[in-house]
Amino acid sequence: MELQTVSDVREFFRDALQRALERQHLQVREHTEHYVVNLLAMFSHTDALFEPGGEQRTQLKPLAVLLAEAADAPDDRQRFRTLQRLGDVALFVAGFLASGFSRRPVDVDYHIAMGGRAYGTLAQASFRGTQRALGEVFSELECKFQPLVDALNEIGDGAAKQSHSDVLRLYELWHKTGSPRAHRLLMRIGIRPVAGGAIPN
Repeated sequence: MELQTVSDVREFFRDALQRALERQHLQVREHTEHYVVNLLAMFSHTDALFEPGGEQRTQLKPLAVLLAEAADAPDDRQRFRTLQRLGDVALFVAGFLASGFSRRPVDVDYHIAMGGRAYGTLAQASFRGTQRALGEVFSELECKFQPLVDALNEIGDGAAKQSHSDVLRLYELWHKTGSPRAHRLLMRIGIRPVAGGAIPN
């Protein structure tokens, strides 16, 4: 692994995302790419991702809590912002923190479903309002949520070697989400995943 110094974190994420999208054979609109790059740059600061917790610790607010807050929002603007936060957190966490899901009660497929639906709701709201360009971004984020998670996994994984538990986790990821990237990585290390196979306990 080579240490790389960058002066602009957005430029770093833009380059990394473009390379990952190319490797995943995924095309997104320029505005969508810009949105994801800004999201990554924003969440590179932990205070933007985590909520303040007790005793000066930080915590990640559960997606179900964000969904409940959106449903109880006093107005459309607050509901929109909360759903956007839900979608953004789900995309970032599924893309960069998926390796930690094996120790959590919810898995990456939950984040993909919740984030995709949040972006879909935002797209509908934007198309009904005056923000058609933003609606197109949210619509593409909804439709390509899983492939974008794969692209972010690509950025996050770098050149790390796979341990036995990583290989099992990769199989679980493919089994639950149908991730084309997970399938390719399994094939690359000599494992041919079979649809309908059971995951060993």
